Amino acid sequence: MCKKVFEALNWASSFLKEAGREAFAGELLLRHSTGWDRTRLFSEIREDLPEGVWERFEEMVRQHADGKPVQYIIGQEEFYGRPFLVNEEVLIPRPETEELVAGALERIGKLFGKAEGLRLADIGTGSGAIAITMKLEKPELSVTATDIAEGSLALAKENASSLGADINFIRGDLLQPFIEAGSAFDIILSNPPYIPEGDKEWMSDVVTEHEPHRALFAGNDGLDFYRRFMNELPAVLKPKAIVGFEIGAGQGEAVALFCKNTFPSAVVEVVHDLNGKDRMVFVQLN
Repeated sequence: MCKKVFEALNWASSFLKEAGREAFAGELLLRHSTGWDRTRLFSEIREDLPEGVWERFEEMVRQHADGKPVQYIIGQEEFYGRPFLVNEEVLIPRPETEELVAGALERIGKLFGKAEGLRLADIGTGSGAIAITMKLEKPELSVTATDIAEGSLALAKENASSLGADINFIRGDLLQPFIEAGSAFDIILSNPPYIPEGDKEWMSDVVTEHEPHRALFAGNDGLDFYRRFMNELPAVLKPKAIVGFEIGAGQGEAVALFCKNTFPSAVVEVVHDLNGKDRMVFVQLN
């Protein structure tokens, strides 16, 4: 079937709107199907689609209409200006987590100056976005990343290899591998599961039907993993250290209180994201 580029875009836009999805996804999927950037797509807007593209594109649009995230369909998402492979083993990296990385980089500079010899651990690494980005932004860091899921670690290793980041990957449950090994770190970062179980009822099926629940949900109030961190962190932090968590909106006060109770002399900050929601908690031990 021969279709013009604009016909394909118009069809996708209408089809996705009817399905309750974002119409813009059609453009992303067509660019992926053709291998064209946005400039070329619109310069060819009245031309015929290349042979075989329509069939691939139509199938992708239907998958997204059924709820599959665009990022899983095309197999990647950008994070901190770099392409990361993603699949249904891992959460899709989000802009809020870029803010966690930026906040950590800023605080490392202020507390330590040079990062030479500093050890950083990313807990629950998923796609590896945090660990890999921290290593590439500060190559002098020694970075270790953990995850409980073998599938997540396999993808994170692939991302580290393709992006040229030297990361030590360990399979394990939260901080247990380090407690058992007697390891200590200068910086620990984590974007743990933080969504209350009850929120499943109103969340988008794009998330609940496709992204891994082990990386999303954390008990009745969403705070289960932060409670576990408070039990385990004192065993693996150096006397001068930074801890950075991503949190759910509205969880800042509770997580900050956990941190203050665990580290009474530390500086604890609740930081808001670009949308004005409490999104990060940083702890500085000095």
